[in-house]
Amino acid sequence: MRFLMTNKAGGAEPDENFYDEMGRFIEELTASGALLATGGLEPGGIRLISAGGELTVTDRPFAEAKEAVAGFALIEVRSREEAVELARRFRRIVGDGESVVQQVFGP
Repeated sequence: MRFLMTNKAGGAEPDENFYDEMGRFIEELTASGALLATGGLEPGGIRLISAGGELTVTDRPFAEAKEAVAGFALIEVRSREEAVELARRFRRIVGDGESVVQQVFGP
């Protein structure tokens, strides 16, 4: 089962310990084969809205910084529970904030 884990931008700047812990976590997931991809996302982006046959394209930040999705990890695990456990471990490392775990369907 594949899951997309996204996290919203946090508040405090990470300390040196954060980078060490996150590095070990990413190495562990990579070695186990669970981590398929990971990355940070630009704070702005491009929004496309379709309504009534009209398409509007807007190039700006769309949410408050604390609400913007800041990064993602695509993982492959055996169960939803395992995905949630990895997200819990991630949140323990990064601290306060919000993450979303969604199953990815398809090939």
